[in-house]
Order: sequence, then C-alpha cells, then structure tokens
Amino acid sequence: MSAQGCGQALADFNPAEFVHHAGTFGVYIHVPFCLKKCAYCSFYSVAGKRQWYDRYVEAIAALITTDACSGKVSEHRATTIFFGGGTPSMLPPAQLVALLHHCLQHFSCEADSTEISIEVNPATIDFDGLVCLRRGGFNRLSLGVQSFVDTELTRLGRAHTAAEALATFSLARKAGFNNLSLDLMYGLPDQNLQSWQQTLNTALELEPDHLSMYELTLEAGTPFFEQEQAGKLHLPEEEDVLAMMAHSRATLKHSDLARYEISNYAVPGYACRHNVNYWNNGSYQGYGPGAVSCMSGERTTTTTDVERFCLGGLAGHSVVEDREVLLREHRFRETVVMGLRMVAGVSLEGLEDRFGYDLLLYYGETLDRLLDQHLLEINRGNLCLTSQGLLLANTVMSELV
Repeated sequence: MSAQGCGQALADFNPAEFVHHAGTFGVYIHVPFCLKKCAYCSFYSVAGKRQWYDRYVEAIAALITTDACSGKVSEHRATTIFFGGGTPSMLPPAQLVALLHHCLQHFSCEADSTEISIEVNPATIDFDGLVCLRRGGFNRLSLGVQSFVDTELTRLGRAHTAAEALATFSLARKAGFNNLSLDLMYGLPDQNLQSWQQTLNTALELEPDHLSMYELTLEAGTPFFEQEQAGKLHLPEEEDVLAMMAHSRATLKHSDLARYEISNYAVPGYACRHNVNYWNNGSYQGYGPGAVSCMSGERTTTTTDVERFCLGGLAGHSVVEDREVLLREHRFRETVVMGLRMVAGVSLEGLEDRFGYDLLLYYGETLDRLLDQHLLEINRGNLCLTSQGLLLANTVMSELV
C-alpha cells in the first residue's frame, strides 16, 4: 500500500472516511502533565505540578460549560474527542472519565458514535486504570511506545521499558480496547536499520489497528536540538534513514495495515477520524494550556502557562494568548497542503464547493509542472501525491503553500 498513489488508497479504504463534513468539529483536550520532559519533545508540557491537577480539570470543565452555554459551538456537532499531551494518563483515570462525560454532556454527542481517543504512556497506567477508561467511554487508545529497544528508550528519556510497553498493550486489549494505535519513531540517535527492524517487527506482532511512524525532527529549545548544536548528538546518516523508510514500506505492504497518510497506517476502517479532520482543515476546539482551536474562520491559541490557564479559566477570564482571522484564500491553500498529507489526497470538486476556487486554475503552471514530474496525479477527481511524491512530500508541499 505504501508504494502507490491515491487510486489504491481509495480502493483499500472507504472514501467517505476522508471527506470533510461541514457542521462538525473535533474536541481536543491538552493534558500538559508529564513524569519528565522527553529530550525530543517540543509540545507544551510540564513535569510534576501535581498540585494543579484538580484545578486544571475544573478549569477545563468551566471553559467547556461557557462555550456550550454561549452558543459558540452550538452550530457544530462534535464527532471526535481526543485527549493528548503531555501525558493524559498522568491524571487519575476517574478524573479523565469525569472530564469526558462533561464533554459528552455539553457537546451533545453520543459515546457510541463518537471517536474518543486518549494517549497513554506505558509507565503511567495499570490494568485497573485501563478498565476504568474503557468502561468510562474511551474507545480508542494510542500507546506512546516510540521504540521497542531499551537503549533507544533511555536515550529518548522515556520512562518505560520495551517489556512494559508490550505488557501495557496486552492489558489494553484485555481491558476491552479494540481500537489500539502504536506510536513509533525512527531516525533516532544511535539507531540503525537492524534496531528499527526489531521495533517494527515487534509492533506488527502485536497486530495493532493503527500505526504511526514519525521521523525524529530536532526542534529548537529541546535537549536534542542543543546536543546537536554542540556536536554531541549522533544521528543516523540520511541514507540510513531512507533505508529505514524503505524497509517500513516493504514490510507494511504485506501486513493488514494500509497507508492512509504520510506517517500513518491503519486497518481499513480504523483511520484516526480526529486527525483526518485536522488534515481536512476542519473545525476543532482545543482546551488546555497551549491548545489550538480553529472555528468559524478564526484560529486561537491558549496561554502556554498551566498556572495562568487554571487561574484564568476558573475566574471566567479569557485564556486566549493569540488570535488570527483566516482569510478564505489562506484557508484554501492550507486545506490543499494539509490534505495532500493523506494518500487519498484532496477532492477537486470538494475544494471548489467549499472555497470557490478551481484548484487547477489557481495553481496553474506550478501544478502542471508537478503533474509532469509525476509527483502529483489526479485520480477519481482527487489530487494526490504519487509514490515518488510521497517520498518528496515536503518539497512538493512547499511549492503549494
């Protein structure tokens, strides 16, 4: 699946899984707490701060109540809820369930038809906690494994071992989760093709329903970035990373997991609906410090300070730190670039109906050149990356931004 363009993608998946649905939105709950900050992570998170857990949950609940009562989201229907972080499983499971029920109540969505995801760290959850989450309404679990090689986990600053990750996956199945995702990383310090093969093979033996594989990127402000600047980070050579990617494509081609996005594979029917909404540039409402929202043509970002967020939210004050009004043309271009991350691509008709722009005319010679270079193709009315385009996705998208 990984070596072909959108035609095969649409054959393996139901195309309806990737269509933008007007009038719907996703809810994102950012839980910033962690055991410790990982060496590569650039997302807003804080180690410790347990004294703020209760006030954090109360502040989130208060903001949700305000939005629901003010009519801010009344014209939209929530179809996905995603608890991310940070490490959501740092919070007691009962608090997570209570917060979920608050969402379900105020956004008038049914647990049975809503995709409700939570990210879990193997070091911060046990079987009783998993059972509590599943019985409480969470129906999709994403396990942040990153690697099944202990030396690599230590280098990343992860708090769990490979054995603990394996055990947590098994316990999650036993707890009733039938939609399980694994997060893996490649291009890690001192990683080689053999150790990546070990991680990937171990992951596939677990038969996950979804698999995310991300190449390590060095973000300013992270320990890894500083180590690299100081010449103390030994990363694989580019050809070694390309070999890891090629091995992944060849291996997954013979699995039940089909590629539906540049970095994501799933059993057909198990694509992450919450993230598909992001890639469709759909509407979403974020809660928590550093969370981003995009509703009614406006993008906002909340304060990246957990204490300020909690105190402001509880006092009824705005916790928005940045606000941007998105012009229609800007949203159109964003939608094209983000949508091309999906193997199924973007619908030419859908884009024109939504924004009023004919994509072929809008990009003109630039698009003609990318088509002639066989980096893009049009298949069944969708513009999508070819197999070669998938390998050069960042280069292609930079031409269309």
